[in-house]
Amino acid sequence: MKFPFTTLDVFTTARFAGNPLAVVFDADGVDVSTMQAIAREFGHPETVFVLRPKTPGGTAQVRIFTPAAELPFAGHPTVGTALALALQRDGGNEIVLEEKIGLLKCRVSPNGADRGRATFILPMLPSRAAAAASREAIAAALGLATDEIGFDRHQPSKWSVGNTFTFVPLRNIDAVRRCHIVDAQWGAAFESGGRSQAFVFSSETEDKSNSFHARMFAPQLGVREDAATGSAAAAFAGFCADSLALGDGEHRFAIEQGYEMGRPSLIELSVIMRGGALVSASVGGPAIIVTKGTIEA
Repeated sequence: MKFPFTTLDVFTTARFAGNPLAVVFDADGVDVSTMQAIAREFGHPETVFVLRPKTPGGTAQVRIFTPAAELPFAGHPTVGTALALALQRDGGNEIVLEEKIGLLKCRVSPNGADRGRATFILPMLPSRAAAAASREAIAAALGLATDEIGFDRHQPSKWSVGNTFTFVPLRNIDAVRRCHIVDAQWGAAFESGGRSQAFVFSSETEDKSNSFHARMFAPQLGVREDAATGSAAAAFAGFCADSLALGDGEHRFAIEQGYEMGRPSLIELSVIMRGGALVSASVGGPAIIVTKGTIEA
C-alpha cells in the first residue's frame, strides 16, 4: 500500500534548520512493526502516523516513533503534525491530537500554504521523577568536570511529562558545547533509577534575547542528539516553576537548541503560576514543510 507523507522542519522558520519530522497520513491498519520500520527508513528523530480519531472532538489519533522505539508523547511531532493537518484542511486553527499521553489541544496559525506556527497546552503538569544521579556520574557520562555541573545553586533534577528527562544545568555555554556522550558511563548517569534522556542547558546563550541554550541526548532511543525537543521543554516547565522563584502570572522562556548540530532551533515555553504553583504551561513554535510524497509499505 502507498501512504502519503509530508516532512517538515519544526521550531524554525527556515528549511534545513530546526528538527526534521516525517508525518505519514491515512495509516489506519498499519501494524506496529511496519510503523517502526518506516520510522527507521525515514531516519528522522521522530516519525508520526496519523489515524482516524477515536474520541469525540478529536482531529486525529497519532502514533509517534523514533528510529528505535514508540513514544507516548513528543513536542516537535505535536507542533509539526498540528500544522500539517491544518494546512491539509486549508484553514482551521484548532487541532486536537490523540496521543498515548492523552488529548493535545493545539492552536495553529498557518502562514501561506507551506508554513505556520502551532502551540499546544500540556495535557498534564510536569511531575518530579526519581532523584537524579550524582554530579560525578553525570559529569563522567558527559565528558565534563564535576565542577561544571550546576549554576546559581541549580543542580540536576528529573522531571517528566510522559517522557522523563534529567535536566543538567551547566555553568556556561562552553560546557554545553563541549559535552558529549560517553557510552560506557551513560547507564550509571541516565539509566539508574529509571531511564531518562539528558537535557543539558546554560543561562548563557548564543542569542542574548533567549533564555537558555540547550542540547538533548537520547542514545537509548536511537537519537544521539536532538535538534529541538518539545517534550523536554514541557517537562522543563516543572524545573522552571520549582527552581526559578517565579511570581504569579505568565512567564515566557525562549530555549535555543540544535546549534551544535548546524540546525538552530527555537522553542517557546510559557508557564502560568498562581498562588506560587504551576497551573498551566504551553509549548510552541514555527514549522515549515520541506517535502511531500508517498511511501510504499
